[in-house]
Amino acid sequence: MRYKIIDKTYRFISAFDDETGAYIRTGVLDAHGRDTGVDPFMASFPHLIDVGVMGHCIHGKTGLCAKAGVGCYQSGALVERPNMAVEDFRWIAEQCRGRCNQLALGGRGDPDQHEHFEELLQISRENRLVPNFTTSGYGLTAELAALCKQYCGAVAVSWYRSEYTLRAIRLLLDAGVTTNIHYVLGKNSIDEAIDRLKRDDFPAGINAVIFLLHKPAGQGTRENVLPFSDPRVAEFFAQVDGNHPFQVGLDSCNVPGALNFCKNILPESLDTCEGGRFSCYIGADLVMVPCSFDQDKRYQVQLRPTTIEETWNSPAFEQFRDKMRNSCPGCEKQALCLGGCPLMPEIVFCKSELRKI
Repeated sequence: MRYKIIDKTYRFISAFDDETGAYIRTGVLDAHGRDTGVDPFMASFPHLIDVGVMGHCIHGKTGLCAKAGVGCYQSGALVERPNMAVEDFRWIAEQCRGRCNQLALGGRGDPDQHEHFEELLQISRENRLVPNFTTSGYGLTAELAALCKQYCGAVAVSWYRSEYTLRAIRLLLDAGVTTNIHYVLGKNSIDEAIDRLKRDDFPAGINAVIFLLHKPAGQGTRENVLPFSDPRVAEFFAQVDGNHPFQVGLDSCNVPGALNFCKNILPESLDTCEGGRFSCYIGADLVMVPCSFDQDKRYQVQLRPTTIEETWNSPAFEQFRDKMRNSCPGCEKQALCLGGCPLMPEIVFCKSELRKI
């Protein structure tokens, strides 16, 4: 089914297909309803909400992420808090009906291990919202994979380089689930990424490999941040530019790199940081921030009694957006990358003299 949202406040139209995941939006419309070609800066309500349904990680004590070379940005191995209550999730979903397209379930652990996982998926669909999530795959079963096929748009498996990673991918593919791989890209993993892209060495049948830039948040260290000057960065993006039997995607934090290094990507197809503009994060404690990587909660607003819409239009969120609005004046690429990450300038792949944050 296709859903259409008409944003009267910011004068654009978006459409979403809940079967294919296709999402498009027009440019800003003029007084006659014609597309000006200018991208809208934001929506009047988030089109995607990252909902941290997991308050703790049941695998945290095993050091699952650390063994895989991934620093959990939510410190799942260190923080023990309750998972999101079903009634709180329903309260969120009911506010989103007809205004939001997708709920990305996440938090400090694998969402498929939530004690009411199936009910969360049901509530999403009841409110015309497509649920998606990322999992380590460690606790995934054939029964859970079947639920994913029934309710989810897509499922991503974190590339943890283990037998359970491959097993989870097989379970999802066998169930007919659109399956992606999420690969965290840092100093410790870029050589492998380049090599695997050169050899197209990812499991057959996957939909896409999405490269997520390592961030120094939670247990993610600054020492693992890739600098612009690292020659492997250019080599990596050259491989992204190539043809592969699977799709290759990048998170929005990688957009400055794609603009500076890729030659075969249409710049207009890239969508830079959507935090506070088209997406946001709500934790299990009902704290809402523009981006899940705001682990210091510099821009937090506590929900209840405050609503999602009120928080979306709050001074805290406007302050976050202003960092993007005012970044890099004079740069011809400003509208395409908005200065990169507003939270962590050190991860932005740019060395332009015009860069100003």
